[in-house]
Amino acid sequence: MERNIDMKEVSDGRFYLANDLVKADCGGCHGCSSCCRGMGSSVTLDPYDIFCLCRGLGECFEALMADRIELNIADRLILPNLKMAGEQEVCTFLNPEGRCSIHAFRPGMCRLFPLGRFYEDGDFRYFLQIHECPREPKAKIKVKRWLGIPELKRYEQFICDWHFYLKELRKKVEEAPELIREISLELLKRFYTEPYDLQGDFYGEFYQRLREG
Repeated sequence: MERNIDMKEVSDGRFYLANDLVKADCGGCHGCSSCCRGMGSSVTLDPYDIFCLCRGLGECFEALMADRIELNIADRLILPNLKMAGEQEVCTFLNPEGRCSIHAFRPGMCRLFPLGRFYEDGDFRYFLQIHECPREPKAKIKVKRWLGIPELKRYEQFICDWHFYLKELRKKVEEAPELIREISLELLKRFYTEPYDLQGDFYGEFYQRLREG
C-alpha cells in the first residue's frame, strides 16, 4: 500500500539495504501482539504471501477466503488482505496465547514490520518506522535476518516488479475508473485464484504469468 508521508517524521532518517544493521529486533515480541490487532485492511497480501499461506496451511485461496482473508480496495485495486475479527479487530491467525500461528510462513508485511519500503527509480530501500512498534528495548539486527526470507535477492526483485506492475495498473484505473472491476478481476484470477504449483518454483511461475499479461 502506497502512502504519501514525510520521511523525516516517520523514520530515523536513514535508508537500509539487506546487509545493514537496523534497530528493529523486538526480542521475540513475548507478551506483545500490538501489530496483530486493529490493522483494518492494511495488511495487503501479494502473490508470494498467498503461495506461502496455501503451502503452509494446505488450503487453496478459496478456502482462505472463507474466514482468514478478505478482499478490499487498496489504492484503486481490489486486493486480498489479512482479516481482522471481533470487536478488538484481532488477526484471525493470532492464537489464544497471543502468538502468531503462521509465524514460519507469515506474510511479507508482517515480516517487514516495523520496517517499511521506500520506492524510487525502479528500486526500493528499507526504512525504520520509529512510531509504529511500542515494544522496547529494540536490538540491532541485519535486515535480511529480520526478514528471514529464503532466496532474498529473488524475493526483493519480485517485490520491486510487483510494486511497479501494480502502479501501472493503478494508473490505468485512475485514467478510466470504470475499469476497476475488470482490471481487478483479471489481476485476482491471474495471480491469486489460479492455483500455484506449491512444490514448484514460485518465482518462475509468477514471471510466466506476468509475461502472459
